[in-house]
Amino acid sequence: MNLMMLLDMAASAFGDRVAVHNGDDELTYKGLYDAAGAAAAEIVASGCERVALLDVNSLAVPVALFASAWAGVPFVPLNYRLTPSELEALLARIAPAYLIARSDAVEGIDAVDRDEFLARATAGGPVAEPWSMDPESIAVLLFTSGTTGEPKAAVLRHRHLVSYILGSVEFASADASDAALVSVPPYHVAGIAAIASSVYAGRRIVQLDSFTPERWADLARAERITNAMVVPTMLVRIVDALEQSGDSKLPDLRALSYGGGKMPLPVIEAAMRLLPDVDFTNAYGLTETSSTIAVLTPDDHREAASSTDPAVRRRLSSLGKPLPGIELEIRGPGGEALGAGETGEICVRGEQISGEYVGLPSRVGDDGWFPTRDAGWLDDGGYLHLDGRIDDVIVRGGENISPGEVEAVILEHEAVADCAVVGVPDEQWGEAVAAVVVARAGRTVTADDIHEWVRSRLRSSRAPQLVAVRDELPYNETGKLLRRRVRDDLAGPP
Repeated sequence: MNLMMLLDMAASAFGDRVAVHNGDDELTYKGLYDAAGAAAAEIVASGCERVALLDVNSLAVPVALFASAWAGVPFVPLNYRLTPSELEALLARIAPAYLIARSDAVEGIDAVDRDEFLARATAGGPVAEPWSMDPESIAVLLFTSGTTGEPKAAVLRHRHLVSYILGSVEFASADASDAALVSVPPYHVAGIAAIASSVYAGRRIVQLDSFTPERWADLARAERITNAMVVPTMLVRIVDALEQSGDSKLPDLRALSYGGGKMPLPVIEAAMRLLPDVDFTNAYGLTETSSTIAVLTPDDHREAASSTDPAVRRRLSSLGKPLPGIELEIRGPGGEALGAGETGEICVRGEQISGEYVGLPSRVGDDGWFPTRDAGWLDDGGYLHLDGRIDDVIVRGGENISPGEVEAVILEHEAVADCAVVGVPDEQWGEAVAAVVVARAGRTVTADDIHEWVRSRLRSSRAPQLVAVRDELPYNETGKLLRRRVRDDLAGPP
């Protein structure tokens, strides 16, 4: 149970296929295997305890990932958008580390130049000794975004990642012409999962180093992309760009998955109309769960979009059902399992679940269950619906109000493209419901519109007392809504 096992199988079965392509550079599966072995020898000789990477999507990402697995040290991709002081703090926590970075990455930080690393890895040098198959060895450390404090280093062991791949991907299932466009950053768990799953399937990985919707669409056409994964904010921009360009055709694209944040219902509806021949999949997961744990399948999308039953149609904005190897329960404050329609904490159990952080107690219970801190509920058909984070619950006069419930109603308004609901301080009630809305292109919406819309559909206590209209909501680069910034924006006096 080692990530190198996946690459070993791929190199043996289809070594001449192109494994990864970036601009003018590419590596076959045999070439990637050999480069990982040579880089692993250099990593072992360095005496490091971890391999860090500070880079956009490049050939160095898969080489370093598999070289780390071969060398038996954790791979630690770092967020290149952090400030120099933030990066220095993270590097101090993982020292001694073998750091691979672009030459212009950060002044004053000692690193191996990315291009030199690749040149040495592909020069045909000696390879390291055979890798360990210990499933408990740490494969990857991923730092959380740190929105509520110092970033935590989430631990993903080889058994977690390999279990996810074996349970969700069929070996050699891709045709020689299949190509996956990877545009999520390498420090996101989706970036790691995209490489591992494509390698096991035998798919050509095409990397986009810096996302814009125009570059994404151009690359999808030029490289005849068949599969892609995006975060919701990317899909919003892709849909807008395709509509405005007058050319919405992506002739080779067959499958598009999305995840990492909430997907506004109008956006997925527009995407399905724009790309009717594409299979859409909503993939829900966390860093601590080694990526995806629940999916809304292409058939689920089509059934929900075409249904006249409101309960079925609502599933278009759901997360779907758990993967076969995942157990999922909704639990109340006392840990009790809740029934259909009851909102509580999403708890999961399975071989791919980690729930572990460096220097902190594991959050996995003795019974193997991991509390995600996400709030949600299951409908009568077993489809999972997300209501945001447990910590985001608004407590108004002792009543718990789910932001997701109010957001779902606001998003049904024909003039609303996106929205966020948060709690803001209130002297009388403790917290008041507040909302930021983004109007659809060419439409206008007012605070009174939203207030009355919600009042007519939910209890009056759930209607926002404060509504602000903005041009956009604050998301990070991986599609996570930055609710703290929304609260800061609204926390002043109305």
